[in-house]
Amino acid sequence: MAQINESHPEEFILLGFADRPWLELPLFIVLLITYPMAMMGNIIIILVSKLDFRLYSPMYFFLSNLSFLDMCYTTSIVPQMLFNLGSSKKTISYIGCAIQLYFFHIMGGTECLLLAVMSFDRYVAICRPLHYTLIMNQRICILLVSTVWLSGITYAVSEATVTLQLPLCANNKLDHLVCEIPVLIKTACGEKVANELTLSVVCIFMLAVPLCLILASYASIGHAVLKIKSPEGRKKAFGTCSSHLIVVFLFYGPAISMYLQPPSSITRDQPKFMALFYGVVTPTLNPFIYTLRNRDVKGALGNVVRSIFHSK
Repeated sequence: MAQINESHPEEFILLGFADRPWLELPLFIVLLITYPMAMMGNIIIILVSKLDFRLYSPMYFFLSNLSFLDMCYTTSIVPQMLFNLGSSKKTISYIGCAIQLYFFHIMGGTECLLLAVMSFDRYVAICRPLHYTLIMNQRICILLVSTVWLSGITYAVSEATVTLQLPLCANNKLDHLVCEIPVLIKTACGEKVANELTLSVVCIFMLAVPLCLILASYASIGHAVLKIKSPEGRKKAFGTCSSHLIVVFLFYGPAISMYLQPPSSITRDQPKFMALFYGVVTPTLNPFIYTLRNRDVKGALGNVVRSIFHSK
């Protein structure tokens, strides 16, 4: 029993920015503001997509799923961050760490694949417009989203479970704000080359392959759009894709810099800033990116607001 306790402590100490305590209060205030904004913005996207019949299309079905993912994604880490930043006791139980590890990576893995599916939807809409309703029918959309979720869950459960088996040799200090796979691997003692290699190979399929598919889709989209003679047609086609491209780069950039390198080579503060970026900043910005750059969503939002005021 003593050996089990030594390998897997009852709780972890999340060091966060312990060496720079002056950062804690500003970060606490920022999170206290951005978390409700992220939740409210994504809830609005989901409600508008459900309430306005003009948004009953595959694009907004996938967007609603992305908003739900972002809500779960940021909720899996921000409340714990707020608790630790506002308290002198910066700990998380072993069970709490494991739960956070599973949920955080389920949402992250699922979002990687969902963004690729959304790019495929845009490819079919612009490059195969006559076959769009046939290819992207309701059954196919539900099947794609179900596959994405199942793949994300499979990746997270398998990778997190293997990571949690690593011995920590009584080391319960994590130099991070949350429980994340690369940091746990880096903290573990003993032989961990196999775990690093497995994580890199899995992340190639979860990050690099979907990103290549996204870039290939947009290369075809760009080629098709340039053939459109009407300037208004080209502008509309680019407008429907630009929001998604911005979200892709905001999400994939930090994720690739974090996961497609050996955990042993990760610098000390890199995991903290990357987790804040793709776990907090991106879910907060996504609703604004889609509403500010999408005429249909802005119009639907305006209709919903007007109907609320008229009903009163």
